[in-house]
Amino acid sequence: MDIIKKFNIPLIAVGAMILLLLVFKAGVFVGYKKASFSYKWGENYHMNFADFINAHGIFGPIIKIDGNIIIVKSKSSAETAVLISEATIIRRGRETIKPADLKTDDRIVIIGSPNDQGQIEAKLIRLFKKTHE
Repeated sequence: MDIIKKFNIPLIAVGAMILLLLVFKAGVFVGYKKASFSYKWGENYHMNFADFINAHGIFGPIIKIDGNIIIVKSKSSAETAVLISEATIIRRGRETIKPADLKTDDRIVIIGSPNDQGQIEAKLIRLFKKTHE
């Protein structure tokens, strides 16, 4: 009986150490998986956003709307023609809206690509909330 009591404490200590090592190993495994995901996502960043990787854009208020072409005034006061197509996504917050909902003086940001006529063919247009002055 005394021998069992003498080995009981070291046995519990060894068992606790093995349990702690298993928990540590599980943490290392989970951390490795999370790091691997982040690393792979970063390696493929350009593929995650392939549509906008070579994007051109402009930010500013709409000063004129003429059919499917809108004229936007940039921060440097340059006027840029933006071509809206059926594929153009137009958003106000989370809501997708139609080109007819755009109004002059709306502040927008446009992401697209240039065409041969010097216009930006819009892929995405996002409206900013109006600020009260």
